[in-house]
Amino acid sequence: MTPGPVAVVGASGKTGTHVVEALASRGVPVRPLGRAELADPVAAFTGAGAAYLIAPNLHPDEPALVGGWLDALRTAGVPRLAYHSVAWPYAPAMPHHLAKAQTEDLVRRSGLAWTVLQPCAYVQNLLPGLAAESPAVRVPYAVDRPFGLVDLADVGEAAAVVLTEDGHVGATYELGGPTLVSLADVADAASTVLGEPVVAERLDPGTWAAGPGAAMDPRERDWLLAMFAFYDAYGLPTGGVPLRALLGRSPHDVATVLRREHGV
Repeated sequence: MTPGPVAVVGASGKTGTHVVEALASRGVPVRPLGRAELADPVAAFTGAGAAYLIAPNLHPDEPALVGGWLDALRTAGVPRLAYHSVAWPYAPAMPHHLAKAQTEDLVRRSGLAWTVLQPCAYVQNLLPGLAAESPAVRVPYAVDRPFGLVDLADVGEAAAVVLTEDGHVGATYELGGPTLVSLADVADAASTVLGEPVVAERLDPGTWAAGPGAAMDPRERDWLLAMFAFYDAYGLPTGGVPLRALLGRSPHDVATVLRREHGV
């Protein structure tokens, strides 16, 4: 166990919320940190026994941001951290993934006791489309490519494990679901869970850029378009063995996640 509370960066966000819940289920005190608290990161981290670090999505300079947090952890005397990276971090075609690879290097050379988590895309990312009047899986990339889609709750539990149990210092864990699935497979599972047909459809990336992506910062839009092109070509296959070992059980499959999220 950690000697003090676990400081959770982004505790109110989609991922951080699940990390906080998983830690709380183990009786571990949590110090939630948002943007306001991190204006003075040394003060924010002082007294914590460990920290969970996750950068805002598509941050323009993640190495600099997390590097500053690492400096603050050292100054505050916090010995332990888990860094939330991404599956396939060293993929030069995806700039925001490559930024996480560069940040992983900083974490490994920080002098702190570290663990790196590399989760695949979350099953939960597809829920908004399934909640529509006509449920569908519509994405700007191929729906037949393999992904190791992972349950966000499983990722939160894995984070709690590596922050509170021994044997994880110096480890890098790729976190994928129990089997590789395509987006078409997700639509099939959703059809069964929801009891109505759910289609899987590839949207034209240019149409996405002119529609949902039009209001985005141009850099963020370009980074996402690069990611969609990568997914089009390769998907994001991610193994499930590390997560199974961390949880001591099989990770939740897509159908299980959908049933839970839809209260079925």
